[in-house]
Amino acid sequence: MTHINAGAELDPVHPVPLPPSGRAVGLTAAEVAERVARGEVNDVPVRSSRSTVDIVRANVFTRFNAIIGVLWLIMLFVAPIQDSLFGFVILANTGIGIVQEWRAKKTLDSLAVIGEARPRVRRDGVTAEVGTSEIVLGDLIEIGPGDKIVVDGACVETDSLEVDESLLTGEADPVVKQPGDQVMSGSFVVAGGGAFTATKVGRAAYAAQLAEEASRFTLVQSELRSGISTILKYVTWMMIPTAIGLVVSQLFVKNNDFKDSVARTVGGIVPMVPEGLVLLTSVAFAIGVIRLGRQQCLVQELPAIEGLARVDTVCLDKTGTLTEGGMDVTELRPLDGADESYVRKVLGALGESDPRPNASLRAIIDAYPDGDDTWRCTASLPFSSARKYSGASFSESSEGDGVSSTWLLGAPDVLLADGDPALTETERLNEEGLRVLLLVRAERDLDAEDVTQEARPVALVVLEQRLRPDAADTLRYFEEQDVRAKVVSGDNAVSVGAVAGKLGLTGEVVDARRLPAERPEMADALDAGTVFGRVTPQQKRDMVGALQSKGHTVAMTGDGVNDVLALKDADIGVSMGSGSEATRAVAQIVLLNNSFATLPSVVAEGRRVIGNITRVATLFLVKTVYSVLLAILVVCWQVEYPFLPRHLTLLSTLTIGVPAFFLALAPNKERARPDFVRRVMRYAVPGGVVAAVATFVTYLIARHYYTGPGSLDAETSAATLTLFLISMWVLAIIARPYTWWRLGLVASMGLCFVLVLMVPGLQHFFALKLVGAAMPWLAVGIAAVAAAALEFLWKWVDRRPPV
Repeated sequence: MTHINAGAELDPVHPVPLPPSGRAVGLTAAEVAERVARGEVNDVPVRSSRSTVDIVRANVFTRFNAIIGVLWLIMLFVAPIQDSLFGFVILANTGIGIVQEWRAKKTLDSLAVIGEARPRVRRDGVTAEVGTSEIVLGDLIEIGPGDKIVVDGACVETDSLEVDESLLTGEADPVVKQPGDQVMSGSFVVAGGGAFTATKVGRAAYAAQLAEEASRFTLVQSELRSGISTILKYVTWMMIPTAIGLVVSQLFVKNNDFKDSVARTVGGIVPMVPEGLVLLTSVAFAIGVIRLGRQQCLVQELPAIEGLARVDTVCLDKTGTLTEGGMDVTELRPLDGADESYVRKVLGALGESDPRPNASLRAIIDAYPDGDDTWRCTASLPFSSARKYSGASFSESSEGDGVSSTWLLGAPDVLLADGDPALTETERLNEEGLRVLLLVRAERDLDAEDVTQEARPVALVVLEQRLRPDAADTLRYFEEQDVRAKVVSGDNAVSVGAVAGKLGLTGEVVDARRLPAERPEMADALDAGTVFGRVTPQQKRDMVGALQSKGHTVAMTGDGVNDVLALKDADIGVSMGSGSEATRAVAQIVLLNNSFATLPSVVAEGRRVIGNITRVATLFLVKTVYSVLLAILVVCWQVEYPFLPRHLTLLSTLTIGVPAFFLALAPNKERARPDFVRRVMRYAVPGGVVAAVATFVTYLIARHYYTGPGSLDAETSAATLTLFLISMWVLAIIARPYTWWRLGLVASMGLCFVLVLMVPGLQHFFALKLVGAAMPWLAVGIAAVAAAALEFLWKWVDRRPPV
């Protein structure tokens, strides 16, 4: 099938005529086929990842690959193959990067299909779920609480339909929709239900471009990657004048053999490029995605892995996060002598009046499934997180000539005035961790603004919430990792506090209705409290902003439509896979297995990635600093550059390339800290300076010690020994704290270098042969002094606070 247009529109004035029954039947199968043939389909691709072409392009066509590629081609013509090894390393690195990102792409794509929204479309009078891309122009789409509106349309049916358009307009108040009103893609339903006709599909829809961009797998917009880009920019500016000076020095000043001069010039330029750093970051992120994918965790925006590593405060919604979605009615308590059998009829009728019941009402339906057939619902008010209650009006006769009554079901402390005797019993039940709903008979019309006034309490409905078996362990993990957990719920504060207490979470319990409205005061109250009840959706959003204003990095979990605004504003939004379409759409991380216990794995993965990249970045940048400084010293002293490309390829492989790969994938629980560039450079600059100075001192002494034919090779070998030993000491420091495999890694790299020095074939291949005993031992002594200086400098840096 070929889509012949990028988007399509339909006149929204009278999109679907109603049949005599009053219920629209939607398009026929023939009409759907006709629209598909015309390309009037919702053809905006739901992309969870970069295309394969984009992955190859991003890994191959880089600034430093271009520099290395040109130098490699030169070396292939003017020097032995040993001096061109660095080019083959780059090819291998690029290949590894492409393969790992492609694997991550396949993982993300498969998970995205599992988590994809499937709107309900009515065709030929029958409702069925279809993929978002299967919607055609003119389709009749049914919507209910929590549903995301995926295309633009015009309402045909509404039943107390309230739509939140805040993600598009910034206005937080839900908009009541009537038949004929427009709905926009990117908004979501907060209450009620209905159906609308698709009037704009594909790229013509209002939020299509935004949605497509938001769902893309990306490696940008993270502090880690932007920090690396900043470092590479500075490296480029340092390289240009240094390389020019080195070229002039080696080719024109010393009048050496042309090919040897070119080889040593390239040998000075190549190690300035921290080419493996970008690759290793991409690989670490990609492997993180694959690891989390195996645990049914969909990372919709890749920097979310990094973001969770920086989180110091996690806001948890109680329902669906600490507790399972289902509830059970444990007790019904009639008040003021109310007839229990009559109350059961009322509750059964309320259950039947809501086509999309929430978890509380579903429990009531399960407990009182048989509504009275003689009752007829004349009006209904769906539950809203802002109101904290739902309601319905009935005629207690199927013909409509019976007694009329209006009922509300919701939070006792919202429906009753302070001091009401029923609140005392409610408070006691809440302290036991039970959820309590109050049934009241209203004296005013259901659509009246003061419908709760003078309402008469009739019964308390006691619900027991099912605690997630893994919630306590997860909260304990956050405490151990120095991440503060805040429970933010719309339920009664005392009840929420009791649930949190059962899970081992202690602290001040706060009724959010008493929170100050001003951000600074609210932030102080949030720092002091742990459990917050009776929180409205707008308050959740304000609380996230208040915490962020105090410098906290905030993660927000949730699965209900009332969590959408807070999830969007949080640094990291985490949604359950069973949550509403709206929450899944705005969250950066979706737990497809609905397991709160997966969250520690996500945090651990983020800490592993960013902590390890910070470590290995120091390795790469120490090399860059000593390479630039060595080149400057060579230019100033007007001597031959001490190394050929083969020497630095060997050193880089043993002290950086191979160890960095293992260290980047090792476990790391350290919480990420800000200022990546400053922290890395605080260690890389003194480390690089010490390595360069010590190596150059060895080289100058060796130039005076060795004379005659072959002296340059002997001088290079002595300088290489010093540089290798210092680089190994840098690796040994970076690898701390030691474990058996870290010690084995460092030791094996050292043994590989010893093997090169001992095996004649490898000596010849890498042009390394230590001559005599005095100079090699002096090189070892200079390296030991440099290692001691390095230990002192880095400990001094550790003690100094970051600037």
